[in-house]
Amino acid sequence: MQILAGLYKGRKIRSSSSLAIRPCSSRVKKSIFDTLTARIDFDGASVLDLFAGFGSLGFEALSRGAQSVCFVDQHLDALKALKATTLQLGVHDAVKIINSDVSAFLGRATGSFDLVFCDPPYSWPDYDRLIEKIFEGAFLTPDGLLLIEHSTPLNFVQSPYYSFHRDYGMTRVTFFQH
Repeated sequence: MQILAGLYKGRKIRSSSSLAIRPCSSRVKKSIFDTLTARIDFDGASVLDLFAGFGSLGFEALSRGAQSVCFVDQHLDALKALKATTLQLGVHDAVKIINSDVSAFLGRATGSFDLVFCDPPYSWPDYDRLIEKIFEGAFLTPDGLLLIEHSTPLNFVQSPYYSFHRDYGMTRVTFFQH
């Protein structure tokens, strides 16, 4: 796994062999960032990476000019990898790593972000509530975007926040906005 573009292009993102963490594939990540580049300006953006795993999406945003990234995960392997990549890239001033269950984090945290990545386990029991918590908790700036990676059978076109989605085989990325 490596960063595809920007300041840290080609740099490796630390990972582990843990089967509990499903990283975003390079193909999906490239397509996500191609889509985002046409819609947002990364310069100075604040990013929240929920279910961050090894941080592939958050570190890519940082490489492309994001000012800060807040990673949230509770898996020990993920947290170790996030810290290692942060040190390797020398971006500790721009990164915050939070060891927490995402639902608990959303129940107590404050702040708003220009971009929120959310990549829960595909078996996540309540995506609709997750989306509600993000929007009700004011985690997105007025022009902010929420991206959720999930399996293709799930469809959120009825959500009041739904914008569009892209499919990549068995993976779907849905974009949400105010």
